[in-house]
Order: sequence, then C-alpha cells, then structure tokens
Amino acid sequence: MSSWKLRFSMVATLAAIFGLTTLGFLVILTVAGVGLSIYTIGILVIVFNIVQWLLSPYLVGAMYKARELPENENPKLHQIVSELSLKSKISKPKLMLSQIPLPNAFAYGSPLTGNRVAVTQGLLNNLDEGEVEAVIGHELGHLKHRDVQVMMVVSFLPALFYYIGYSLMLSGMFGGRDNRGDNNAIFGIAFMAFSWILTLFTLYLSRLREYYADRHSALIVDNGAKKLSTGLISIVKLSQQSKQKKREGTNNSAFKALFISNPDRAETEAQELYTSYYSNKEDLLRETLAKEPTSSDRLLEILSTHPNIVKRLRALQKLTGKT
Repeated sequence: MSSWKLRFSMVATLAAIFGLTTLGFLVILTVAGVGLSIYTIGILVIVFNIVQWLLSPYLVGAMYKARELPENENPKLHQIVSELSLKSKISKPKLMLSQIPLPNAFAYGSPLTGNRVAVTQGLLNNLDEGEVEAVIGHELGHLKHRDVQVMMVVSFLPALFYYIGYSLMLSGMFGGRDNRGDNNAIFGIAFMAFSWILTLFTLYLSRLREYYADRHSALIVDNGAKKLSTGLISIVKLSQQSKQKKREGTNNSAFKALFISNPDRAETEAQELYTSYYSNKEDLLRETLAKEPTSSDRLLEILSTHPNIVKRLRALQKLTGKT
C-alpha cells in the first residue's frame, strides 16, 4: 500500500469516526432529550480515559515487568535506537526491557513519562540483530506518527457511546412506562450497537497504522522490509511455542494494540504459516507469500488490531528494494 493511500485511508477513517461520533451526539441531544446525567456520564468517561492515558505507562510497566534498560547494560541496542531515532527525526525514547519470554515489542508513553519503546527479553533472545533493529524501527514509526495519542483518543469514543447508551437504556427501563421512557430504552440500545460500529472503525484504523509503521521501518532500516518480514515470522512461531502463552494471554489482551504482533492471534497465524516445518526463514517466507487469506482469515482480521499476517508480509514484500 503506497504512502499516500495509507495517509488518505487513515485520514478518511478518522473523519468517519469523528463524524459518526458527532452525528450520534446530535441525535442524542435533539431526539433523546439528554439530561444532566448523560453529560455527567460523558464527562466521567472522558476524565477516566485521560487519567488512564496519563497513568498507562506505569500500568504497562507493572503488567509486563518493564524497567528502563541502562546504556551500559546493552550499548548496542541503545545505539540502534539512537541511530533510528535520528533517521526518524524524533527524540530518542526511553528504552525499556520487558522481562517476559513472549517475543514482542511495543511503543507507549504519556506526558508524565515521555515516549518509551519496550522490547521483551524473549525478542532479544530469539531474533537476530537485524530483525530486532527492524522491529524497533516499526515501534519508532508508531511514535513518529503519534499513534499512541491518536489511538487513545479514538479508542475512548466507542466507550463513551456505550455508557451513554447504557444509561439511556436503564433510564428507559426503570424510569417509567411512558413514551419517553420507551424511546430512551430504544435509543439506548441503538447507541450501544452504534458503539460497536465505532469499534470496528477503530480496529480498522489500528490496522492501517500498523501498515504505516511497517513502512517506516522499511524506509529507515537497511533491507528493513526483509528483516521485519522474517522477524514477524519468528515472533508468530515463537509466540505459539511459548509455554506461558496461555497464562499471559489474559494480560496481553488489555494492551494487545501496543504490540508489533497480536499475541491473541499467534496460534491462528502460526497455523497459517507453519503447515509444515521450515528451518529456513526464506523458505517459510516464500511459502507464506504464496498463500491466499481465507474467508475466515478476513473475518478474523476485521475484529483484530493487527493486519492478517499474509497481507502484512505481502505489503512488506512490495517495499523490498525501496529501502
């Protein structure tokens, strides 16, 4: 997918999300007869999400056992982050080490903590240096494009609509048997359903931004498209093999949008990629690129924060030779 198409798709999706949200509020205000309680709920949801964003780095750090990695502990990794940050034209983020065996990486941060890039111990133990470099390039792409801030803002909109709809539904069910109560219940259910539509747009936007971050890595890392492709394949395979995947899956779900690869999809994607054993990543890459996503794959992708692995690798393949 070309750069201008990615930009257009993201802008169009953002416009649709905010447009639908504005339309929804107008309908609530003009038809449902919103009272102070609805405003109160809206304010509480907004405040809650702002507080969550500000404190999220501390929560992420605790959940994934992340600590700041001193430069003298891994000077080569710090050098990679410094050089790629310079190429990305952004300030060097804090480099964090997440002490879990699941191979992955994620970018996060808030005004209280600044930007951070975390790599897991499993990533460093199992990927080669070039693949780690490409993964970091992807995460720096998220920071350059302000994906953390954008997705935080966009993600709270479905929650806002859901709780407003939930409040209208309850007020309609228990506020009396008049027409106004019946209308509130109907509108409440409608807006709860509407929140799911917004969620689908949010997931689509997340997938677009993953493609955009992949492209960024391909452009700033030498042979980045190839390195990121083999890195992603390794992450999928190792995630499936991890004995602790099931135990960590519950925690991972809360912040799976942060990861370079969706851990919840690891087993499914591994089945797509590893129909037979390949010791050579090159063979596996060629086999994967020859596959066609099934209808089931496309349906699962709609509900995922990350693109289908086959489609993602094909997009990277198109960037090979352009770095």
